[in-house]
Amino acid sequence: MKNTPLILGAALLSTSLGIQAATYIHAGKLITATDNKVMEKVTVIVDENRITDIQKGFTRAGEDDRLIDLSDSTLMPGLIDMHTHISSQQGPGAYMERFTLNEADYSFKAVHFAGKTLQAGFTTIRNLGDSYNESVALRKAIEKGLVQGPRIYTAAKSIATTGGHADPTNGRAKVLMGDPGPQEGVVNGVADARKAVRQRYKDGADLIKITATGGVLSVAKSGQNPQFMTDELQAIVNTAKDYEMKVAVHAHGKEGMIRAIKAGVDSIEHGTYMDDEVFALMKKHGTYYVPTVLAGAWVAEKAKIDGFFPDLVRPKAAAIGPLIKETFARAYKAGVNIAFGTDSGVSAHGDNGQEFRLMTEAGMPAIEAIRAATYHAARLLGAQDNLGTVEKGKLADLVAVEGDPLEDINLMTHISFVMKDGQVIKLN
Repeated sequence: MKNTPLILGAALLSTSLGIQAATYIHAGKLITATDNKVMEKVTVIVDENRITDIQKGFTRAGEDDRLIDLSDSTLMPGLIDMHTHISSQQGPGAYMERFTLNEADYSFKAVHFAGKTLQAGFTTIRNLGDSYNESVALRKAIEKGLVQGPRIYTAAKSIATTGGHADPTNGRAKVLMGDPGPQEGVVNGVADARKAVRQRYKDGADLIKITATGGVLSVAKSGQNPQFMTDELQAIVNTAKDYEMKVAVHAHGKEGMIRAIKAGVDSIEHGTYMDDEVFALMKKHGTYYVPTVLAGAWVAEKAKIDGFFPDLVRPKAAAIGPLIKETFARAYKAGVNIAFGTDSGVSAHGDNGQEFRLMTEAGMPAIEAIRAATYHAARLLGAQDNLGTVEKGKLADLVAVEGDPLEDINLMTHISFVMKDGQVIKLN
């Protein structure tokens, strides 16, 4: 990548004169993500926080404009990770943190992880579960410019049933369990389900996350049993629609997925035990699949280490983890809508780009993996008017890699340029 003194010099001059300079980006290749085509030698013009034009060839910038020379790079839309947990990260001692960390501790961790995520090229994330609504506070701080991080759409605290995957008291001694309810995201029955959704709205969440089946990392026996009744699921979806909130669903087992899809949820996360019946149902209802292949690979590897996971968790990680990549391959061949998601917070924040390699290894072409993290992710968010593609009028969220990621998908783990909302965050 060729840096130029025009970037800093013109910006300083324009500021001193009170002139709003435009930014001209010369891109050797451009993946707009509107389709599978790649443009060569183009100029993307950014004014304030919007893309104002895309021109063939390398257009000369004006004296008061900034020029960013990415003529040896491939420019793309800002990446979107549709499944993260921005305030936590698995590792030795992680299961004790719920007893030793306070809200402020999680908040500071979230700030750190948000910075790493943005530096990795993910300008937008969907956060699917926290402990104290700290992701809501982080979203507000980022929007105000107090800290640096990706644009956040958050579900705040996930909704579960008693003993379900997101019941925060799983694994505790009886004396510490208590009886959490809708405010804590634990429901039993239709009234609880409605109240839990309304509480998430009151807390400032952007969407709803439910755990429709057992999970891998919770301290509970089953990793796949259904955990909501049909009427509870329908109450959640109907109430969420009243508040214009989408519903994301953690699910490994088939029956839990079927119930959730029929209830009208927007996405299935993980989806380990999907089969042809589930694929057909998802296509019928337009349900998106967010595979999190990286999380499956990560837990499968860590399950081999004695003592890394609690005894109740280890067999689930060993059994479920390796299957997600295979499920993803079959879902892609079946034509299910797929949006990119990593479950980062299981694996390390900042390593999100490793998901691209796993997706291509499973048979998805590189261009479609990139579109899953841009075009399709934006559609699932309901943010396609502003995000997901490089088009005139869209928000100026842009990233680049040196070289061509369609020839070497591993380049997606080495993002060299990041622009979010028209501001240059990273330029190597």
